[in-house]
Amino acid sequence: MGFDGYKKAIALADVVILTTPPGFRPIHFEEAVKQGKHIFMEKPVATDPAGIQRVLSAAETAKAKKLNVVVGLQRHYQNSYRELYAKMKAGMIGDITSAQAWWNNEGVWVHPRKPGQTEMEYQMRNWYYFNWLCGDHIVEQHIHNIDVINWFKGSYPVKAQGMGGREVRKGKEFGEIFDHHYVEYQYADGSVLNSQCRHIKGTFNKVDEQIVGTKGTIYCGAMNIADLSGKVIYQFDKNKENNPYQTEHDELFAAIAKGEYKFADAENGARTTMTAILGRLATYSGVVVEFDKALNSGLSIMPTVFDWNAMPPIVPDKDGFYPVAVPGVTKYFS
Repeated sequence: MGFDGYKKAIALADVVILTTPPGFRPIHFEEAVKQGKHIFMEKPVATDPAGIQRVLSAAETAKAKKLNVVVGLQRHYQNSYRELYAKMKAGMIGDITSAQAWWNNEGVWVHPRKPGQTEMEYQMRNWYYFNWLCGDHIVEQHIHNIDVINWFKGSYPVKAQGMGGREVRKGKEFGEIFDHHYVEYQYADGSVLNSQCRHIKGTFNKVDEQIVGTKGTIYCGAMNIADLSGKVIYQFDKNKENNPYQTEHDELFAAIAKGEYKFADAENGARTTMTAILGRLATYSGVVVEFDKALNSGLSIMPTVFDWNAMPPIVPDKDGFYPVAVPGVTKYFS
């Protein structure tokens, strides 16, 4: 079975679970919707703006067909986040003025190149380090934290600027992605999300979100809310926490079994993925990037041919190193 084998696999199922490397998500999602399947798809749902547009279009078709779609942004299915969100909507922290989000840790696996691999196969096996497949770790992992802020804000940023680079993870085995990103996202109402993610061993680790309002602050990791003096005014009972990775599947399959149309996560999944892509475009270029301009740019980083012997969109130089974005030099839009 080749790169088009997904069509036959989807035809065999009533419910489709899409968990391949993210670059393939748009074409797999389109096909699953075309075949009328209920869908669980992991985040992120694309790696470039052109892919996001394909997902948004397919999402509208899924709604028209009343297909349940759940995206693996599992904090939406986590009891503590649901309770914190409810308290926020009830006015406990007032109006949101700013937020912070972190995904700082040591990074993930590396799969060394094996003898006889074509360049396409090597990149597929080591997919995390190539943007057409992964989107960089700001898109593949930090999307979770960014999503929480968009969810609680009820909107998506209008623009972003930031900085990033390869401070430690510089070897050829790390492909083209950065090892750190800092992004300042601005929403239409002027509120700001300060977002940071890092993959560097031996450094401070933190995966969390903090949402600041006019009356108090939500500390997602601590599962509580404090007033402006720092006094905790709400604490979620940790004994009531669930496994959101299980819950997102349980609720999806329960709706399908009952014949209910209940879940339409694809649009939020696409726009939050676009928020993370916006951050990558900002850190890679070093300039302010507007959400709508980037979304409507048509920018695609995907291969034109899918085949084990085809050349991917990025290839190494004679020494085995891949081209890496340079802020101030790399440009995307005029």
